[in-house]
Amino acid sequence: MHEKLRLWDEQAAAAAAKRPLKGLKQLPKMVGITTGARRFLKGKSLLWMVRHDQGGRVFREILRHPVRYFLGYMRALWRGKAYERDGDFFFYGIDGEKAFRQELQKKETLPVLGFSYCHKPFECPSGRFNDQCIHDPNHRVCQQCFIGKAANLIPNVHLFIIPTIHYIGEKMLKLKHQNPNRKLLFAITACELTLEMFGDWGNMAALRGIGIRLDGRICNTMQAFALSERGIKPGLTVVTEATQARLLRLFLPDTFPLT
Repeated sequence: MHEKLRLWDEQAAAAAAKRPLKGLKQLPKMVGITTGARRFLKGKSLLWMVRHDQGGRVFREILRHPVRYFLGYMRALWRGKAYERDGDFFFYGIDGEKAFRQELQKKETLPVLGFSYCHKPFECPSGRFNDQCIHDPNHRVCQQCFIGKAANLIPNVHLFIIPTIHYIGEKMLKLKHQNPNRKLLFAITACELTLEMFGDWGNMAALRGIGIRLDGRICNTMQAFALSERGIKPGLTVVTEATQARLLRLFLPDTFPLT
């Protein structure tokens, strides 16, 4: 095991022994997307993006290249399925984990690591419904939090905590426009409903990467999703231990044996 990872896990265990974080006693058995939510989902996605784009921030970025993005969106809709799935990993425009690691080695690659706010701990010192994260390696909460672990162990990435879909949409498009000679490569956690709803928008902008499916108290209905986008999220989502290791392996291949 990588020495830095071993030390982190040891301090996390010590912090948990003294004062563990509130968490799920067991993972609830929840379908990723309900039948009602799945109905007309592409239309719901479009309406959500248009109706809830406060200040027109996302569409202001789209209007920088309106023809390109319109054609990209049409191609994405025509293609149908926005991703290829392998377990908790949703691949957008990239052919698996090996290809992701290969892209990371290229100088022109601009890596982005994003985490949905809903799997911040209840005790998070920065609060939950915001884009803040102190990831302090000496703070007992950060030591036990997977976001804190990833933020401290994974170097040289643009890190985002994601309160809303419009927030990350604007951030990704701005980053793309500010770095025209580089290629964004993302790894972002989200509920399955979000990964399904907004894949076409990422493909519209030719954004490539991996969506990591959350487990736990996920949003699997439009009602739950709408409340979550307003910060009403009493439940806790999680990245399972196996998927945590898989995510870390993307950026730290020497940490785990590759499979």
